[in-house]
Order: sequence, then C-alpha cells, then structure tokens
Amino acid sequence: MFFAHKKLASLSVLVFVVLVATSALAQNDPRARDLGISFDGAPGPLNAITDVAGVEVGFTTLISGSGKLVVGQGPVRTGVTAVLPRGKKSINDPVFAGWYSLNGNGEMTGTTWVEESGFLEGPVMITNTHSVGVVRDAVIKWRFEHGAADLSGYWWSLPVVAETWDGELNDINGFHVKPEDAFHALDSAVGGPVAEGNVGGGTGMICNGFKGGTGTASRKLSAKDGGYNVGALVQCNYGVQEQLRIAGIAVGRELPSGIPHKDDTGSIIVVVATDAPLLPSQLKRLARRVPLGLGRMGSYSGDGSGDIFIAFSTANPGAWGGGRVKQIAMVPNDDMNPLFLATVQAVEESVVNALIAAKSMKGINDFEVDAIPHAELQQVLKKYNRLVEPGK
Repeated sequence: MFFAHKKLASLSVLVFVVLVATSALAQNDPRARDLGISFDGAPGPLNAITDVAGVEVGFTTLISGSGKLVVGQGPVRTGVTAVLPRGKKSINDPVFAGWYSLNGNGEMTGTTWVEESGFLEGPVMITNTHSVGVVRDAVIKWRFEHGAADLSGYWWSLPVVAETWDGELNDINGFHVKPEDAFHALDSAVGGPVAEGNVGGGTGMICNGFKGGTGTASRKLSAKDGGYNVGALVQCNYGVQEQLRIAGIAVGRELPSGIPHKDDTGSIIVVVATDAPLLPSQLKRLARRVPLGLGRMGSYSGDGSGDIFIAFSTANPGAWGGGRVKQIAMVPNDDMNPLFLATVQAVEESVVNALIAAKSMKGINDFEVDAIPHAELQQVLKKYNRLVEPGK
C-alpha cells in the first residue's frame, strides 16, 4: 500500500512518504527464478528469510522530490528495513547470534555485545550511512514502549543497526529518516512474502553498476540433514559491473553499460536466519560463509566496501535470562556442512533477486541508475545454456 504525507517542521513542503507493506511488491514483480535463472539448492515455500518461522520483516520507503539537490529538501531516496527474529517477541526472547566483518568500511552497531554475550537482543535494522544514529535511538525508544524491563529492572538496549551508502541518489545529508520511520518499519513487520528491490533501506542503493537494493532467498535442507531452514536478506550496494557474475557466467561484461564505477566502493549488509539449533560460535561460522556466496557474484570486497554480516538462530527459545540452568540443543559441528552450503546458496540468490526486482531510479541532480535489463540478461545466460524453465 502507498500512502501518507508528512510535513517537515522546518520546511513548507510536503514530503510524500511511500510506506511499503512487506507483501506489497513481492507478489507482482518478477524474481530471478521467474526469468529462468538457475540456482543450486532447494528453496523454502517463500524463498525468503521469512521461511524461518517467526521471522518478520518490515519497511519504510521514503521517496520524494526530483531534480537539483537541495540539502535538507531532497530529492529523497532512502528508508529503513527491520528484521525481527521472533517477530514482536524479539525484545523479550533474544536469540543466539554471531557476526562477521569481511571488510570494515561500514557500520553495524551493537555487535560488541553480540560478540560478548552471544545474543541478539531485538531487531536488526538497516538504513543509509548517515541515518544509523537516529534509527538506533528510535529502536531504544520503541523497545522501551513495547517491552518490559529486563530481569535487572532496566529498560536498556544496544540495538543492531547497519548501513550502506545511498548518497548518489539520495539527499543523504538532509537526514530525512526520522524516528517515526524506524517505528513504522518495526510496527509493520510481518511474516510471509518479502518485498524486494527499491524498498526500505535498499531504496537508493546501487549494485554492480545497476540499481540494487533489498533481496532475499532461502534454502530448505533435506530430511536427512535435519530439515532445517536457512534464509538470507541482503541490502546490496557494492561491486562493479565488469566483475558481475550470475549463474556462473560473467554477465557484466556482456550487458549494456550501467554506472561506470572503477572500484568496488559500496557496501553490503547480510542477515542470515536459521531454525537450526546453533550456538553463537556456530552462528559466527555461518556468517563467515556469506563471503563465499558473494564471491559467486564476483565480489572481491574492495577497500571502500563495508561488508558486514550477522546470523541468528530462532531455536532454543528461553535461553536468555538468569535464574536457572538452561538446557540447550545444538547441531554438532560435524553436521554443519549442509548449513554452510545453504547459506552460500541463499546469499547468492538474494543478491540476484535484489537486482532483478530493482527498478531504474532517478535521484539527486537527475542522476539515474538503470535496472539490470532482464531480456538482455536472459539472452546472455541462454547463450551459455544457463537458463532453465522459469520458476524452477
């Protein structure tokens, strides 16, 4: 659904705010498999991070204005993404988690406590680089208003908020993301299909020279491997076209030219979810497999790229908190290989889904980024016998 005007206190203009429900674009826009792009592994029913039961995703998408950049007025092409591991219950029943930074030219707040405690206490939020602070503070306020004090009697929080840069399309120094935008992303989060492309924090992103943004995918393990689900959600804003690979083919060299970036100066945030019972150290191992999925896409994690990943497990409810000894289940390390492979596969497909779903966008100073051309991409893949029956 698309609605709402909000008036900026300091300006006599109306900013049209696009609030996109998570199911809104997911049912109508094509995804990578709809074009016949081939992937390894079996996806879950939704082929989304929400195939992990309990996970909810919400967005606020901010799009307004056109033409010349006037700092503080726009154009605006940005937003906020919220991933809640146990839905709205996330703040009362934290999950085991682990994180990993492949290249640190970026930000993900709250990870020092994730590393120390082994728990993710609340949602994972993703926005633009210069809105991390306002989103972080908003999550603390949201947590105070929606959850009880912890066992020590305090309403305290160290939120996990990550970012990628959208300053080529968005008035990033206009600080258009407000606390209410973070609130909306959290309050609107639901399970089910997940919108992709130009939504939420991914609204103004560029990936491999084409319009990037938000993407998701999942894998369902076989019964013999535990039948677990692994889902990924990405906010992709990295890469150069020349290095872009899809379905194992260097398609970037044969597609029409996108944005001529010479170096990989963007970033990517990846959230991995699973219902497999994993301990924090095992979840860090899962997060460390994310780069292998990005490597399939041609990423080399350039010096200017912030490539930061977090993984959590929805298993072991009630593990957080004191008062009694906890009984914890875990997958043996020797049995983790299928989870590693599922992570690599889900991350790869998530990035391709983001590229396929994204629409061409014109932003500040009429700077325009084209979407990856579907027909031309199909032609390249067909030439190398890498197309399958659509939907498979």
